[in-house]
Amino acid sequence: MKNNDSRETFASRLGFVLASMGGAIGLGNVWKFPYLVGLYGGAAFIVIYILALLLIAIPILMTEFAIGRKTRKSYTSALKELLPNTKWYFLGIIGVISLTITLSFYNGISGWTLAYIFKSISGSYIGQSSEVINTTFNNFISNPFSVILWLTIMLLLTYIIVIKGVKNGIEKVCNILLPVLFIVIIILAIKSITLPGAIKGLEFYLIPNFKNLSGEAIMAAIGQSFFSLGVGCGNLVVYGSYLDKDKTIGSSTIMVSIGCTLSAILFGLIIFPAAFAYGIEPTVGPPLVFITLPNIFSQMQFGAVFGTVFFILLFFACLTSTICIMEAIVSYLSDEWGFNRTKSCTIVAIIIWLLGIVMMFSFGLLKDVLIFGRTIFDFSNDVLVSAVLLPLGGLFILILSG
Repeated sequence: MKNNDSRETFASRLGFVLASMGGAIGLGNVWKFPYLVGLYGGAAFIVIYILALLLIAIPILMTEFAIGRKTRKSYTSALKELLPNTKWYFLGIIGVISLTITLSFYNGISGWTLAYIFKSISGSYIGQSSEVINTTFNNFISNPFSVILWLTIMLLLTYIIVIKGVKNGIEKVCNILLPVLFIVIIILAIKSITLPGAIKGLEFYLIPNFKNLSGEAIMAAIGQSFFSLGVGCGNLVVYGSYLDKDKTIGSSTIMVSIGCTLSAILFGLIIFPAAFAYGIEPTVGPPLVFITLPNIFSQMQFGAVFGTVFFILLFFACLTSTICIMEAIVSYLSDEWGFNRTKSCTIVAIIIWLLGIVMMFSFGLLKDVLIFGRTIFDFSNDVLVSAVLLPLGGLFILILSG
């Protein structure tokens, strides 16, 4: 194992907060949060989601940071140090498996954002009908060459940044990307809420109606709090391990949580007013970004410009998350197996690339391969990770710390 004293640290607390925030802000806040809000009662879902953050997810995030800073190691190695001669370290291995599965499908979807940046720049969907936009998207995700190409490019970008390490790679990138990310979000949110007819979307999004709030909605809100902050797998333990002893955990955790929650709320202010203004159904899930929003941009003045900005924004959010997830897996290989950063990054990249191809092919060549009635992608995302591994991981972290 690496000596604790030789471990890199973030140059500043701001760098730590921005990097951790970047790891939490991603696809879950862009398409999953608005989709669940639309499906489960609008503002009432947000109230339960915020309560779940305060009472469940944030304490787990604080615990992950504390474990990392205490041990200066990745999750598995930290558990071995804190609870020697026990089997608790298996929780870290399960976390690595969960992160590997997550990164494999996350990286593929993130590759779509890159493709749609170029589609927006070229104006390929501007002025097109809904049927044409829908067909274009379906053809894109079912084309093996396209999905492999963009998955590979996204993975290479993540690999290049992670291989540079903490100060030279992760911290520098997040210090630039996160402020830009929030500036662009605010600009698009202002544009969206000023659209004609946007008021109905604002009412749906901001005024709670608890009559339609079901038990299923409450559980979905709790699950989304895990997914939004990225807790339950121990991946943010590794960021805590890069935090100096003189930097406080409590305030850093609150800053990360506020930034993550604010990004989700602002994304909703982009999507719901625009969706209601243009008569777009806000509960369609992943197509909300890659089908519905191009429909919206195609009807807007300067739609190609706004579309390009939005997908660049979405790419930034995805990149900071893929960096965080890969860093956690790389740190495990470095701490547990003694591999240097270059070797660890290369091994992880190859595994993620192969798994990612399988995940993305579930939209095309492997769409008829089902696991308990779900495609490989849906089962991995909705069941294996979101419904099983993250909640169980969070529960065991709390039992461990208790």
